[in-house]
Amino acid sequence: MPLSESAAPNLGDLIRRDQLEAVRQSVRNAIPVNMILGVTGTLVAWEAGHGTAGLIWLGLSSAANLLRISLCRAPCLGLSLTASMPAEMAAAAARSIDRHLRLATLAALLSGLVWAFVPVLCEGYTSSQTLFYLTVTCGITAGAVTHGIAFARIPIGFITPPLLSVAGCLLAAGGFERTCLAATVLLYLAALARSAVETETVFRETSRLKNAATALAEAREAARASARALAEEMQRRATHDGLTGLLNRAGFVQMAEERLAGRGEECCLMLLDLDGFKSVNDVYGHQMGDLVLVEVARRLQAAMPPGCLVARLGGDEFALLRDPEAGGEAPAALAARLIEAVAEPFEGFDAGRLGISIGIYHAPAVSLTHMLSCADEALNAAKATGRSRFRLFDEGLRSRLEMRRDSERDLSQALAEGSLEVWFQPIFGQGGRVVTSLEALVRWRHPVHGWVPPSELIAAAATAGLTESLLRFILEQVCTMMRALQDHGLPHLQVAMNVSPREMAQTAVDEIVLERLQALALPAAMLEIEITEETALDIEAVQGKLLALSRIGVRVALDDFGIGYSSLASLRQLRAGRVKIDRSLVTGLSTSDDKRGLVQAVLGLGRSLGIEVVAEGVETADDLATLQAMGCPFMQGYHLARPAPAPETLARVLASYADAA
Repeated sequence: MPLSESAAPNLGDLIRRDQLEAVRQSVRNAIPVNMILGVTGTLVAWEAGHGTAGLIWLGLSSAANLLRISLCRAPCLGLSLTASMPAEMAAAAARSIDRHLRLATLAALLSGLVWAFVPVLCEGYTSSQTLFYLTVTCGITAGAVTHGIAFARIPIGFITPPLLSVAGCLLAAGGFERTCLAATVLLYLAALARSAVETETVFRETSRLKNAATALAEAREAARASARALAEEMQRRATHDGLTGLLNRAGFVQMAEERLAGRGEECCLMLLDLDGFKSVNDVYGHQMGDLVLVEVARRLQAAMPPGCLVARLGGDEFALLRDPEAGGEAPAALAARLIEAVAEPFEGFDAGRLGISIGIYHAPAVSLTHMLSCADEALNAAKATGRSRFRLFDEGLRSRLEMRRDSERDLSQALAEGSLEVWFQPIFGQGGRVVTSLEALVRWRHPVHGWVPPSELIAAAATAGLTESLLRFILEQVCTMMRALQDHGLPHLQVAMNVSPREMAQTAVDEIVLERLQALALPAAMLEIEITEETALDIEAVQGKLLALSRIGVRVALDDFGIGYSSLASLRQLRAGRVKIDRSLVTGLSTSDDKRGLVQAVLGLGRSLGIEVVAEGVETADDLATLQAMGCPFMQGYHLARPAPAPETLARVLASYADAA
């Protein structure tokens, strides 16, 4: 296979590396002894009259020793070989090891050949110095084997030439004793060679076990490191948003609570929500939406002071927490700068499509949950005033938030104790002179916060899971009023009840209403269900319920008409029998040509489609007179009659009919 694709270092390569290290160490230890014995042998030769031969021999021996020392000190890539080395480098290191071992073997053989010429110094082992040179030769060969335990070829290469030389000389000299001694030398050579091979085998096994243990330890450490890296990656993914790289909700909560722990000083928390992001997804696709979120995250990080936490909580909602100890610009100035940063044009679509609304909590830190609730309240207030706005959480918002929380907590008990009331406001016909129907309006006087606005009451019921209970309560009061009108001979008067988008979506309104009307034997024609244009937007979700009601005679009215998204098609599909012009178009009608034009258009639409039109929010005599002049058939408002409890409303209706009679 190609070198770049070869396997990592194998165990054999690591063993040869250890052999090379041991060979180098053994040579460094043996050469000094070799040189001392060489000098001693030369001195003995000099004394015996063979000085010239001794010096030549010593020179050759010293040259061989210097060569061996140089090889030991030469750099070798193989000595850096590790189990974790890249495959290409490992292959090069293994080749370097093999090359150095071969050279070391050749150098040892060369040195052994020099020692094979010792017989020149002692007349072929026949002079009186024979015993000395035999002892030196046997000693140095035994030492070579003793030191050369790692790689048998090196000591065998060194000892073979001199011992064969000894045996040859003894055999050449002849005689029984010399022949026996020659045989003994050959046996000695065989024993030393065998010992070298056996010690190499032991060394290799020891090296194998050591490297296997090292590899196992490294594998365990690598596994632990991999586990740590995986745990860190999982922790990062658990605390960071995969798209933008910012903290996610869990990570933000964790880090924010750590920063706020034990601190009571003033801090700044901001919640940010993109304006117009849904249209980006709808028009340009979710891929473009993702790119927008990434760019918004980048701009927020670039605009924030150092040390601030920036998070994407989900969807198009972000959060920022400025370090309590950091000074710098005021929250309002920072919010304005963030709005400007996001308002910069985005590549790929027209400028001004995107904005950002910001809710700010700037007060002493209490708890992160409390701070988030307050910032969210401020964010909702900012979005209610338009795009690219910010709102600081203040006492007014604090009171509203406390009222909502208390309402959610106390609503269940209020329903059980009958603390809620349903008031009724008349709707007038014949130019505002005759009551033609009533609208039911839920009221609750909270023991702490006073009157709770209907919108807050509906929201509290949804949050507390009491939507159906509230609907049934209102329906019961409406049915009671219907029965009272019927008993007083006014069955032609209708009573309307509002059904919120949440109630329409979360409850089986049609089944609940039909069941109750049948149980009380009340005519369905006396009941009217008012829905808002927001509810009408999701026609598929509500159409079946409203059709079931209209089939038995319950009339459907569309409230807040003229400010939303209703169309002629939706009026037909919903079987709407009445539309109510929103009060924003009625208030100040007498002084606004534009409003008069819009109201006149709705009146004309009603006449064309055979749909009743009610103008709500009649607050002044001038507005009333204008509506009368325009021929508006039905009107409702404080100028005509304010909402009142059921007994008072019933008495007023009976009195008006008595006066008319």
